Amino acid sequence: MTTQPLFKRLCLIGIGLIGSSIALRARREGLAETIVVSTRRKETLDRAKELNLGDVYTDKVSEAVQGADCVILCTPVGSFASLGERIAPHLAEGCIVSDVGSVKRSVVTQLKPHMPDHVHLIPGHPIAGTEYSGPDAGFSTLFDDRWCLLTPEEGTDKAAIEKLTQFWKSLGSMVEVMEPDHHDLVLAVTSHIPHLIAYNIVGTASELEEVTRSEVVKFSASGFRDFTRIAASDPVMWRDVFLHNKGAVIEMLGRFSEDLSQLQRAIRNGDGDLLFDHFTKTH
Repeated sequence: MTTQPLFKRLCLIGIGLIGSSIALRARREGLAETIVVSTRRKETLDRAKELNLGDVYTDKVSEAVQGADCVILCTPVGSFASLGERIAPHLAEGCIVSDVGSVKRSVVTQLKPHMPDHVHLIPGHPIAGTEYSGPDAGFSTLFDDRWCLLTPEEGTDKAAIEKLTQFWKSLGSMVEVMEPDHHDLVLAVTSHIPHLIAYNIVGTASELEEVTRSEVVKFSASGFRDFTRIAASDPVMWRDVFLHNKGAVIEMLGRFSEDLSQLQRAIRNGDGDLLFDHFTKTH
């Protein structure tokens, strides 16, 4: 356990898989004197209270952030502009404002115009998750040995960056600082497009399953089961990811489509050499 809390008042807005996992680990490690949980749905807030995820519970974000020295947005990124506008007048001096979204340039674009000069905006992305959602989905070891990428803009207070870095390390993460646009390009390749492909493959297989009467699932290999698991992820979160990282996703999807078309032609033409060369390069 940490000998002294890093934050006096940690505010989590949104208490799904990521938010609840932060709350559980922060409590376990003694990272905050007080944990504030805020979510708009009463039943979710009540469940968070039953699970003892926080110390203070409220459905009013303006109340939630008051006096907090760290606020982490754990809601889909499409909500950030509205949230930023609502919390801005109530943020304490020196407060660190962060998030857990899978895109980062959009987070800066949405939040920065609302942030007062006396707070530190440090977007973050813990690369960890499961296909489950809601406050019951969280567990304290979710971030162990997983990367958390922080994407502060140039000129952000170094002490604040270091403090948030220490927080994520205490949650179990490995931390790296990265420029927002570079983050979005990297994650488009490593996460966003694979999720898009998973959704598409499972959708195609679902149509095929109607024809083959369950053989698709019955004879599915572990790779397909992984696609099925990925495609079970929160649809609201992934809708917002693609809408808010569309530039990088479209660019990478274009390159992927060109490569796929080349492989399609090779299969059609019986070009075994091209297929072998391609598979060798990716071996």
